[in-house]
Amino acid sequence: MVKTPAQPTASGPLKGVRVLDLSAVVLGPIATQVLGDFGADVIKIESREGDVMRGNGTRNGGMSSIFLNINRNKRSLVVDLKTPEGADVVRRLAKDVDVVVHNMRVKAIDRLGLGYEALSKINPRLVYCVATGFDQDGPDRDKPAFDDTIQAACGLVGLTAGEGETPTYVRTLIADKTAGLALANAVMAALYCQARTGQGQYVEVPMFETLVSFMLAEHLGGLAFDPPAGPAGYARLLGKGSRTPVATSDGHIAILAYTVAHRRALFEELGVPELADKYGAKSNGTLGMYDELSTFTQHNTTAYWLEVCARLDIPATRIYTLDELPQHPQLRAIGLFQPTEHATEGQIVTVRPTTKFSATPASVRSLAPTLGEHSQDVLRELGYDDTAIADLIHRNVVVG
Repeated sequence: MVKTPAQPTASGPLKGVRVLDLSAVVLGPIATQVLGDFGADVIKIESREGDVMRGNGTRNGGMSSIFLNINRNKRSLVVDLKTPEGADVVRRLAKDVDVVVHNMRVKAIDRLGLGYEALSKINPRLVYCVATGFDQDGPDRDKPAFDDTIQAACGLVGLTAGEGETPTYVRTLIADKTAGLALANAVMAALYCQARTGQGQYVEVPMFETLVSFMLAEHLGGLAFDPPAGPAGYARLLGKGSRTPVATSDGHIAILAYTVAHRRALFEELGVPELADKYGAKSNGTLGMYDELSTFTQHNTTAYWLEVCARLDIPATRIYTLDELPQHPQLRAIGLFQPTEHATEGQIVTVRPTTKFSATPASVRSLAPTLGEHSQDVLRELGYDDTAIADLIHRNVVVG
């Protein structure tokens, strides 16, 4: 099997941490990639068919754009968990790892004998982190959860629809990715506790409740008080005529005249200082301002208004498309997009880790693995000899 060349040895803050990753799709893999970027040794367990995201995205065939982008710094072990021998491989791994992560249904993994109760008995220090759709103490605990349905349930879709408008989903997997980052944070907090006390624990990160909390950070509004002081929602973001990109002669621009000083400087530049008084310091004082601003900005180019805003120290940017991001001057300067040679996919582009550590830098040490690329290596580390490995492969317990 072709192996992707390994990059420099781990140096991140999680160097020495071993993670058994039983997750798939997006939420779990986003979290475990963060752990891998930060130096952890992540062993990704896959079925014979592989993670479903191997076939979703651009240029599929087992190594899609999405899979490549959320599964670097991992080793792939293909094992049939429904066989006694396959489940035993995972139990042997669990004895010597620090973390287990999965997003399977709790009842399903318990039936395989790989739930928290079973694995914590053989490794009391284990951090066992589960991404669930819904908090397991609630009546929806067994419901399936997907990004679209969670967006709808948590209030996000309702927020995007104005009065009489058709609700729409946000065009990114925001629920999966937000919950994935929460999952990574939870693992690292539990690892800190483990390092101080030697104690393992069960950690649950419910997708629905995580997104509700995320949404209500600024939108709890009047519901923050008992009795309610008004409806939920942050009025400055929700009012008709609230912040919006403004028109220019060649497109649109994002201008944020956030402070009274910003607004006064901008409207004086436009020759209408009276509008600075109209859109004053009141909480809803800027409602309608951006629509009125467009009547002025539409007569000059985006580049012109960017220069004006830079001179007046007003936050502003042109509106970038996804295809334009690799050419963003800031991103080019810091080398966010890194061309790399993949053993089976040829030249690919990796978005490097964005978090910076001065003493223990995060890194891309290995690219997303092919299906079962590391099966034999991991089994040898567990003490299986070549005869035993060949037998497991022959009986379709393992692929590698």
